[in-house]
Amino acid sequence: MTEAIRRGGVTEVLVVSTPTATQGLQAVLEEAEARGVPVRTVPRATLDSLADEHRGVVARIGFPANDTLSERDLATFPFAADALVVVLDGIVDPQNLGAAARSAEAAGAAMLVTRTRRAAQVTPAAMRASAGALAHLRHALVANVTRAIERLQEAGFWVVGLDERSDVSVYDEPCPAGRIAVVIGSEGEGMSRLARERCDQLVSLPMRGKVGSLNAAASLAAVLYAYVVPVRR
Repeated sequence: MTEAIRRGGVTEVLVVSTPTATQGLQAVLEEAEARGVPVRTVPRATLDSLADEHRGVVARIGFPANDTLSERDLATFPFAADALVVVLDGIVDPQNLGAAARSAEAAGAAMLVTRTRRAAQVTPAAMRASAGALAHLRHALVANVTRAIERLQEAGFWVVGLDERSDVSVYDEPCPAGRIAVVIGSEGEGMSRLARERCDQLVSLPMRGKVGSLNAAASLAAVLYAYVVPVRR
């Protein structure tokens, strides 16, 4: 939460009226005071209605309108020449959304693209799982992932999709230089058919054990660090 406050997206901090004193809570309150973010004491029932798990404190996040982009903005956004964008095609678990955002930000991604419907949204649970990464990433919220991929391609991105059915391993095909977008599908079904067909390259992660796959967030981290990050050292 302190990361989100530093980023400037927090409009108010709500604290339970009888909080348990912890170092984490103290750090949040000190950061809020330093940044001029209002702190309001509320009954526990108020926090319960806002978040399933809150540990006695909740931040209201009001991202400015110009911080959230649409698919139409992707073709003209001023990306760096070697920009990395992560596209989440239908991840529904807020914890996975947060974990994916954390991996994306750690790998140097400039933007996270997510769906408006049938997908996890930015919630307190997602923000907590991201360890503040969601506060550092630009966010594009799109109705159609396939069109978003097309807009990224118009902007010069090479789009790589993770598909366990692909015969091409992340270790077989070197990641090209320049702008790269990595697409990860939903936890159960993977990428949609149209998104999969639109990708420039499909890659898979070799499974050496008895399980057939990793979860979506773990798969993203593996692809980023096995495929993308090595060419950007």
